[in-house]
Amino acid sequence: MQDQIRSAVANAADEAREFLKDMIRFESTPGNEQEIIWFCNDAFAKAGCECRLVPITDDIKNDPEYSRSDVELSYEGRANLVAFRRGTGGGRSVILQSHVDVVPGGDWDEAFTPIDEGSFVIGRGATDAKGQVAAIWLAMKALSEVNFVSRGEIQAQIVIEEENGGNGALDLIRKGYKADVALIMEGSDLQIHPANRGAIWFRIEIEGKSTHMGRKHEGISAIDLAYKVIQALYEYEKVLIADSTNYPGFERYSNPVQVNIGIINAGTWPSMVAGNAVIEGGVGFLPNRSMEQVKREVLEAIRGIDDPWLQEHFELSFPKLHNDSYEIDYSHPAVIELQKACRATGLASEVFGWNVSCDARLYAKIGGMPTIVFGPGSITQAHAREEKINFDDVVKAAEAVARFVVAWCS
Repeated sequence: MQDQIRSAVANAADEAREFLKDMIRFESTPGNEQEIIWFCNDAFAKAGCECRLVPITDDIKNDPEYSRSDVELSYEGRANLVAFRRGTGGGRSVILQSHVDVVPGGDWDEAFTPIDEGSFVIGRGATDAKGQVAAIWLAMKALSEVNFVSRGEIQAQIVIEEENGGNGALDLIRKGYKADVALIMEGSDLQIHPANRGAIWFRIEIEGKSTHMGRKHEGISAIDLAYKVIQALYEYEKVLIADSTNYPGFERYSNPVQVNIGIINAGTWPSMVAGNAVIEGGVGFLPNRSMEQVKREVLEAIRGIDDPWLQEHFELSFPKLHNDSYEIDYSHPAVIELQKACRATGLASEVFGWNVSCDARLYAKIGGMPTIVFGPGSITQAHAREEKINFDDVVKAAEAVARFVVAWCS
């Protein structure tokens, strides 16, 4: 059967390429994914899968792990897709997951008009992550064509709202869609990542004491206080960097962790002492820290500032992006099997940590599943103008995934 997989993948490759281009035509930005989910439902059913649409309700907004955005969307009429190949029982199960929501095209007028350019397919979502969905479809199609009967269950999960922080994946996990291993497909350059860094956004609101600039000495500038906070956060960054240097699996990255100040809003008038300031930013961190630890450390950094007024007049919150870090043992059987499958496909895939955050951390941290990231395409193409993917790599990824599933689920 392993020998038949390459032929089965090759035979369906052209169909998979058309499937990818058809998906790109859907302007599936957050809140507008339902048509592409229905389209994928039909496509996976034709590939021999038992398909189930799993509706999401607004109840998910009450989940402590729910990721909020500036514009809150209703979940009425929206769903994830789970496409099954049922097992006979007694074998190991697997989830193959990716997402169909994309960021807007911006000033790229042709973003949702797919273009063939040699081996490349160009269009919004080509790498992030409709090319990954096409790879999953191609792998499932090949397994059907070779009449693979697994002992463990195979789930293809096609989710929404990854770009908003993973709410689609969170909903499936909370509803019990789990397996013995989760393979999250993103643009990893066909490298194998059993670990991801984390990323969390913070918001710091600071209250000063506003006066006319002629009586500046009677006021307390929220801008000056914000400056102190920013300096303290950059001192925390030094600690973060020192603790993370040469962390196993992330040694190849020159700057794997950081504290970033992204937005500052302060004051209302040039001749007034600023009475308020808001700082928004983010922290990138490795698996040597948990998200809860980073939250504590950001608070401790501010609490360490010697300014009595500030200590009574600031509020720290984490209302938006909150992606935890995670890692599994790099010698986990699933990691070994996936690397074997890649070698059999002709890929020189390495095993190391990914300096990116995606849905994977939810499967690992919330779902309690061994989780690996793998896929064709480069993360550098994600959200890019003229985003593209080499479809030859989609075919290779599909073959590797199909080989892995046969070995794992048998």
